[in-house]
Amino acid sequence: MAGMKIRKGDRVRILTGKDRGREGEVTFAFPATGKVIVNGTNVAKRHQKPTQSTKQGGIIDKEMPMRVDNVAIICDACSKPTRVGYRFDADGTKQRICRKCGGDL
Repeated sequence: MAGMKIRKGDRVRILTGKDRGREGEVTFAFPATGKVIVNGTNVAKRHQKPTQSTKQGGIIDKEMPMRVDNVAIICDACSKPTRVGYRFDADGTKQRICRKCGGDL
């Protein structure tokens, strides 16, 4: 998988699946597999066995990873889902920019 352009803490909109159109914050990013976990979306029921740390077993709701190409980052300036571009500043630092309005992400 090539370098992911979405990081932990980014606000994203879901583009496909049962949660299409919902927005949330990326809580975990897995660059090796190209997946992200978005807060409050793609929730599945999982059977949890009682362990030392979790005394209570049962069925729990768990946020599952989704592919990074199924989400679009939301620009802070124009508040629209967009693709990510890059620009190098005068001092040589790489800056992520919005492809729609050109603002910083």
